[in-house]
Amino acid sequence: MMTDFLIIAAVVMIAAFFWQLRQMAELSRIFTNKECQKQKVQLLAIAQESAKPSLGGTSGLTWKVKYLFEFSTDGINQYRGSLWMHGKKIQKIQWPIFPEPEWHEAPEARGSVGGGCGGRSRGNCSSGGCK
Repeated sequence: MMTDFLIIAAVVMIAAFFWQLRQMAELSRIFTNKECQKQKVQLLAIAQESAKPSLGGTSGLTWKVKYLFEFSTDGINQYRGSLWMHGKKIQKIQWPIFPEPEWHEAPEARGSVGGGCGGRSRGNCSSGGCK
């Protein structure tokens, strides 16, 4: 009788931890997708790298999880970033150094490169100075 109760309690706890990990995976995917849209890159994949039980969170016993995500700036090159979660909260996201993606709505540069005249016409700059 007691062993049946312990087996049922263990199964319920394992199912609860699995459910919590699935919720965290879904939240990490949504968050990473939004961050990739902000950076104007394409999210390719996200995967859990490690998970450790931890104290904290809303339920007391939770997970510390690290996710790896892959993204592309041009459809050819791939880059890897990392995302850390504690429970259902994002702790930090780490991006690698990657070239700025090219997109059609890029802001256009205005003024002169190297200073001097700013918004004035180039005719004034080439004639020896700005007035």
